[in-house]
Amino acid sequence: MPLDPLPQPYALLLPSPPSGSFNDLRAAYEQSLSTVYLKLSQALNGANTVALLDIAIDIPGLLSSAIPRSKVFASLQRLLANIYKLVCTVCASRNIELDGPTGIDTRVIFVDDDPAHSSTVPDLGPIISLEVLAASARKWDSVFYVDSTAGKALLEDFTSHLSPLAQTRYSANTHAVPGGQDGTSSEPLLGSDDGQSQSLNYSVAVGGTFDHLHIGHKLLLTATALALDSVQGPDLGKERLITIGVTGDALLVNKKYVEYLEGWDERVQNTASFLAAVMDFSPAESSAPSTEWVSDPGPNGKYVLMKLRPDLSLKFVQLSDPCGPTVTDESIDALVVSAETRGGGKLINDERAKKGWKALEVFEVDVLLSGEVAAATGVDSKSFGSKISSTDIRRHRMELARR
Repeated sequence: MPLDPLPQPYALLLPSPPSGSFNDLRAAYEQSLSTVYLKLSQALNGANTVALLDIAIDIPGLLSSAIPRSKVFASLQRLLANIYKLVCTVCASRNIELDGPTGIDTRVIFVDDDPAHSSTVPDLGPIISLEVLAASARKWDSVFYVDSTAGKALLEDFTSHLSPLAQTRYSANTHAVPGGQDGTSSEPLLGSDDGQSQSLNYSVAVGGTFDHLHIGHKLLLTATALALDSVQGPDLGKERLITIGVTGDALLVNKKYVEYLEGWDERVQNTASFLAAVMDFSPAESSAPSTEWVSDPGPNGKYVLMKLRPDLSLKFVQLSDPCGPTVTDESIDALVVSAETRGGGKLINDERAKKGWKALEVFEVDVLLSGEVAAATGVDSKSFGSKISSTDIRRHRMELARR
């Protein structure tokens, strides 16, 4: 059954965390997240739709550094993984649905509340300035903020960047939620990874099935966007590309509960919608992204090209083999993999070496494992797993259909 029309999204502004560790994030944010998720779950009240929630986390100085993303990728993706892990923990322990019908579709982005960088950064996430967030075309139903000194300061800065019309709109729709820990960070949020190269990556690839898009997919896709460098200096005007390999239906016939597997077109549309949600923060007067569906003969000939900006495109390619366009497109610079699929990165670079091509820089993203989370948090692993496993989601859909 199709979902009812989506409501306007909600926003939650979170002040800078004390550190990127899961325990510190839990202490700082769990009460705030619990309050917001319970409110949204109650507002849905079993309706056949989802609530959209943009979580914006303030990371001071994130936009000030001119070093390549590769130098801070490891710490950024770990922070992102721990935030999504905390979201799953909060919802699993309170029996709150995520992503599917009657659930909450969460998108996490980073903001830098530093006026020195407000007017000099592009309106492309998942890293933006607070001013860009406030000036974007998004119209939130409500804006939640943390009832702490830092939380109130973040809201005040956000409000100062709103247009007079938006300030009027949100004056009655801005809500404080309990939580937060005032104080400075106990450790640097952004470590420098000296193990990575200092090259700039303007063409990044990732692959997956992306069936029934869930938190694990969102972590991988957002991390892929984080690996893409901003164009700098002499490269200004250079086109950037994210290539997303989406497994073709023919390779999925042996999946469990295959009758509840989403088709390729639907998986592409959902993946594209999510990436646009964490990347496109253009103002209302900007033109909408253009989309082209292509079906050419030969390897990797079926794809969807979404142009978010004149200089930034998302290319969704139908995968018919494990390597996909990474071994047919020499211009790709980097590959994002999970800890479970790091072997795929080696396979791809071995194939590129046979052609005399340069190796891809490989970025690894943490995996959200239900067993580890259950042991660390006391949350039932089955409840947690149902939120990060496409197989479990398909099984749940089957059980609902048979009732």
